[in-house]
Amino acid sequence: MGTIHDVVVKKLTTHSDDRGYFREILRDDDNILRKFGQTAVTRTYPGVIKAFHWHSDQDDIWYVADGMARVVLYDRRPESPTYKVTQVIYAGEDNPVSILIPTGLAHGYQVLGNKPVLLFYHVTKSYNSADPDEMRIPFDDPEIGFDWSIKNR
Repeated sequence: MGTIHDVVVKKLTTHSDDRGYFREILRDDDNILRKFGQTAVTRTYPGVIKAFHWHSDQDDIWYVADGMARVVLYDRRPESPTYKVTQVIYAGEDNPVSILIPTGLAHGYQVLGNKPVLLFYHVTKSYNSADPDEMRIPFDDPEIGFDWSIKNR
């Protein structure tokens, strides 16, 4: 697995004290998101795979606030230097990161462990149910060829 051109993984800083913690996810001076459109949240249960989809005119920033997920990205942009490269990022409470997923990348995730995942996503375009910018690809697409099985090491 490689690293895909234009993907940004921002390691997050957590400030903890006896009351809990504070963590910044996305700032305007990060210069990561080209435009703000919408923020949404989803909860996904253990064992679920939500994959794959892609956007033709929308960047996403994903942040797994609770639980752990295996995020899988596939570069389907023919003009990209990392065309057809797959990147895997483990994200969540054990690895607090935000992930920029540029337009044109197929992306999805798998919940790891026995705890639901709480995923926040910030996007550059508000969702329009009459004209959704979301194209689906099956999780087991043979071109991507990702093996979703858990490997005991």
